[in-house]
Amino acid sequence: MGQALFYHLTRAPLEDTLPMLLDKALKHGMRVAVRGTDRDRLARLDDRLWLGDGFLPHGMAGTGFDADQPVLLTAEATLPNGARCLMAVDGAEVTPDETRALDRVCILFDGTDPAAVERARGQWRLISGAGLAAQYWSEESGRWQKKAESGG
Repeated sequence: MGQALFYHLTRAPLEDTLPMLLDKALKHGMRVAVRGTDRDRLARLDDRLWLGDGFLPHGMAGTGFDADQPVLLTAEATLPNGARCLMAVDGAEVTPDETRALDRVCILFDGTDPAAVERARGQWRLISGAGLAAQYWSEESGRWQKKAESGG
């Protein structure tokens, strides 16, 4: 049964936090899908991942090599790279059934955007209400700290 981790971004932007989380997931042997809601935004994240520190093997969905990518950036609900970890950004949808089927789901949201915070709260209620394990992580103190836990 999967676990959902909610990351409330208040200090570092998604472009800085996502590579760190992807690196950790890859070091644990996980294949990852990064699901967004806007293909242009995903393309900007793709550029950032290529230009960042270190090497994060990844690709954009629809290139013909989706199944081969350790990290696949996609706006689709399917996970053609066999991902066991899903990182949802920019309010991308995640269902309880999907959370249950995967090893880990990470929901990253912009803490300075009231609409993003409200969307994440709704996702928390949906996932924890389904009896699934959920953790809420905040970086407001300057380092990541677990602030709440539910279910599981």
